[in-house]
Amino acid sequence: MEEKFDKVKPQIIVEEWSGSSLNKLSLTAVISPSSSSSFTLKRHGNRFNIFSRRFIEAFVPEGFPSSVTPDYIPFQTWDLLQYLLHQALLSAIGVGEKSATVIGATFQWFLRDLTGMLGGVMFTFYQGSNLDSDAKMWRLVADLMNDLGMLMDLLSPLFPSAFVFIVCLGSLSRSFTGVASGATRAALTQHFALQNNAADISAKEGSQETVATMMGMALGMFLAHITMGHSTIIWFSFLSLTMFHMYANYKAVRCLNLTTLNCERSSILLLHFMETGRVLSPKEVSDLEHVLPLWISSWSSKRTKLLYARVRLGARVSSLDSLEMMELLSSAGSRYEKAKYMLLEKKGIISIVMHKDSTTGDVMQGFMHALVMANLVDDKPTSLHTDSQTWMDKHYEAFVLKLQSSGWKTERLLSSSIIWRANWSHGAPDKKIN
Repeated sequence: MEEKFDKVKPQIIVEEWSGSSLNKLSLTAVISPSSSSSFTLKRHGNRFNIFSRRFIEAFVPEGFPSSVTPDYIPFQTWDLLQYLLHQALLSAIGVGEKSATVIGATFQWFLRDLTGMLGGVMFTFYQGSNLDSDAKMWRLVADLMNDLGMLMDLLSPLFPSAFVFIVCLGSLSRSFTGVASGATRAALTQHFALQNNAADISAKEGSQETVATMMGMALGMFLAHITMGHSTIIWFSFLSLTMFHMYANYKAVRCLNLTTLNCERSSILLLHFMETGRVLSPKEVSDLEHVLPLWISSWSSKRTKLLYARVRLGARVSSLDSLEMMELLSSAGSRYEKAKYMLLEKKGIISIVMHKDSTTGDVMQGFMHALVMANLVDDKPTSLHTDSQTWMDKHYEAFVLKLQSSGWKTERLLSSSIIWRANWSHGAPDKKIN
């Protein structure tokens, strides 16, 4: 490792930047070599600023304000104000009036609602950026959580001692449903809109759901009439309808042939292309990808599943160990001097360090390069970096063109937010970093 590093003059400076938007990145660390076998790490900023920025990102879209139109802020301001006034009006006319209930019951329902609200915020904080990339899975999970919430409500009267705990679990489940269902609905509506008619599609979907709701209410009243006083039949009806509901949702998401590229679809496409030279159609990929979480889908192709699971997009450079850091500094001055990403391999896991100025195309290329490297790891090549780069030079452009001709959208990779980025440059050894 030292001989390899000595070939590159100790002038490589790597900076770590944090932020989900390219327009609002902040410098968090600077790494520079102090000798041929060591480096210095200087941190910038503090943990509180990072946490506060991540906290704010849970309430505003990624890249805010440049990622939204100018009318977003006034619309949201007036919308929140009318919601506040609406709730105040309901309280004024007696809906939810605290004096109309026992103090203990009021606290119980307050705790239930509070749990749901906090659950929705936390779910958005941790999974908000994944809803676009895994829209099919989260659409199915949303309906499952909604059914679970209804089950909790039905079970709560049967266990008086655990009533509060059970209703809070139900509220928590429904809070996940609200966030995931709304977000995935927007993604799927955009997918359906071939003529920029997302609003029309959304409106018509509302009409369809209204008719379905009325029919469901009629069916519910009929079932309530014929099962009155028969608890066993009531539970059988509920569980049967719930199972059919989930089956219908499963079949619905299975019908979706999404043309956007996420981590799994990219993995399936690239692996098949490397083996056959042919690009699968959106319909063929839809039959192969998961619509359930990976830990549930044991029937899928293990090779395909492990390929994209081996890739870590947006690695944080200051969290690397000493050997990885020395390899990174060496790569910055040799293999990736002009590239907008760097790849590191350790125990079969490929970490991608994205450049501060990388574009969506660079993210796509970096992820595909990492998939190629992950696929070559088991073959134990003499030089993993060289062999994967050779494949990229020969086949990547042709692969992208075939993707486009097959109907795939190659403008960007749908993935989790890239919070950590880096910048590498050549500077004088005695240059002082502020």
